[in-house]
This record gives sequence, structure tokens and C-alpha cells, in this order.
Amino acid sequence: MQIPIAKPFIGEEEKQAVMQVLTSGQLTTGPKVAEFEKAFAAYQGAKHGVATSNGTTALMAAMMAHGIGLNDEVIIPSFSFFATASCVLSVGARPVFADIDPVTFNMSPEAAEAAITPRTKAIMPVHLYGLPAEMSKFEAICQKHNLILLEDAAQAHGASIGQRRVGTWGTASFSFYPTKNMTTTEGGMVLTNDDEIARKLRMIRAQGMNTQYYHEIVGYNFRMTDMAAAIGLVQLGRLPEWTNARQHNASYFNSHIESVTTPTTPADYTHVYHQYTVRVPDGVDREAVAKRLNEKGIGVRVYYPLPIHQQPVFQQMGYTDVHLPETEKATAQVFSLPVHPALTEEERAYIVQEVNAAC
Repeated sequence: MQIPIAKPFIGEEEKQAVMQVLTSGQLTTGPKVAEFEKAFAAYQGAKHGVATSNGTTALMAAMMAHGIGLNDEVIIPSFSFFATASCVLSVGARPVFADIDPVTFNMSPEAAEAAITPRTKAIMPVHLYGLPAEMSKFEAICQKHNLILLEDAAQAHGASIGQRRVGTWGTASFSFYPTKNMTTTEGGMVLTNDDEIARKLRMIRAQGMNTQYYHEIVGYNFRMTDMAAAIGLVQLGRLPEWTNARQHNASYFNSHIESVTTPTTPADYTHVYHQYTVRVPDGVDREAVAKRLNEKGIGVRVYYPLPIHQQPVFQQMGYTDVHLPETEKATAQVFSLPVHPALTEEERAYIVQEVNAAC
């Protein structure tokens, strides 16, 4: 049995939507992008959506729109995808890493607050694996210290706390990479409730223009194509069904997997399971377990095997004295199992059987 970690779905409806755009001749940022921005913002509950070329450019644009740059610090988790940190460097600022909560794997609000210095400009929690960070605490910290609140929501389409979806606390960035819960093949989106930030975002993603050929600021080509937006509109319609399937698969795993620690979702939080991430017990060789499961045809992946502050490029930049014990322990113990909507009952049962036998 071969079960991949992710299984992107592009159906006939997506293909027809792309063909309609190709036939129209309006290929780059046009009516489909505007429609997708409005629809995705409404789905998440935000006032404005600004589509970009990918999730990384969404993060960069969000920081630029808030004026984050040289001599500023942005507090982020080290237990995340590299783009969480590289976007900070890309705008000239300095990433400051804070440790995680060992249960949720999200950045600890207490650790983030302890990392604040006079140079701190923003805090950016990550909704890792599709589980929202403790946004009410981060919101209070940012208000207390007069800081910008950003959200790295690349993995959290539709995730929520109570009735409030992520992307509505701070300026938030999403990714539509093929393995995400929905895709545009490549693409990103920034959500904001601030009219002025939205205006700046639209200029930043279009060479600094508000009126064609009149450049008010230095901007970039961060634009989404209408072909990508057309796919996104179809995928957004499928997202609730796919989210339910991910949650159903995760619930089955939670009830049947016994050999490893399964994910915990706090009360009133909605986890959308971009990844279903488990943790081996102390003393168990994670690499051996992952190797055995891959040999059994289960597409196990480790997200992430090396924390960002220990990546070679950050070691070369002088982050050798950064020690985050919970982050470093998690990177040695976690692995992710297939949870995508295409899993069959047979595949779910097989995964449970092999995981329980592996530890």
C-alpha cells in the first residue's frame, strides 16, 4: 500500500475555470483575482483580501505594509517553515525566536513576551499544522507593548477560535501551495481589517502603483494570476467538505492510535489538520519509526527536522547562543501522518495498525 502525505486535487471544474480565463485573454491580476480576494476574505471574516504570488510574498508584503524594516525585530517561533523567518530578513528586520508550548507546538505567548526588547516592532505567531495560536493572549501582549500583531496562517484555512476564524486578529498571510488544505497551484493572500494597510498592500504587490504607471512607493511584482484565482474560487467551494474529511480522519486516528502522543485541540478551538502530527515517547528513536512506516508505504514526513535558529544560514549569522528547549525537543520527536481528504477507510485502518506496531 502506498499512501502519500498529501494528495492535491484538481478536478474538471478547476480545469474549466482555467480555460475560461485563457479564453478571456485577461491572464494576470484581473476580475477573477478580485472575486477570489472578496470570497476568501468573507470566508475568513476579514474586511480586505489582497492576493499575492505565493505565501512567502504574502508574508513579506504584510511586513512592508506595516513599515517593518531595518533595525526592527519581529518575534516568531523557530518551530515553523523557513519562510516564517526568511521574510523577516527580506524586509531588513531581525528575527527573534521564542519557544513553543510543548502540547500545541505553537509559539508560547509567555515566551514571546519575555523576548520583547526596545527594538521589537511586531509579534507573528504561526497557526502551526492548522491549529490556531493563543490569539487573545497575543492580542493583549501587542496592545500592552504597542506592537504590530501579524498572523502566519499559511497552514490554517478555516481554523477558528470560537466563532472567530484566524486571519482576523492581525494582518494575516495565507498560502495556497499545492499541499495546503486548498490550492491555487501557487499563491498567497493577505487579510486585514485596516483600509490603509490594504491600500499599501495593493501597491506593494503591483510595483508600487495605485494608478497605472504612477509609482507612489517602491513595490514589487507579487501579483496573482487570474488563472490561479479561478482555481482558488473552485477550491474555496470545496474547502468546508475537505476540512470535515480531515477532521474526521484525525478523529479516527485520535481514537485508535495508542503508541504515540496524538494532537491535542484546546476547548473551543477548531483544528483544520493541515498536518496530523504525532510525537514519539521519550527514548524512542523517531528516525527509526519514520523509516519503518515509510518502508510500509505510509508517506510519513517530519515537519520540521531542524529548527530555524539551528539552520546553517542562521548559525552563520550568529544565532549560536539561541537555545529553545521545547522547540529542540519537538524537532527530535514529531512526525506527520497522511490526513488528507482522499484517505480511504482501509488506508486509515492500515495507518493505525502500522503506527501502533512501530513504537
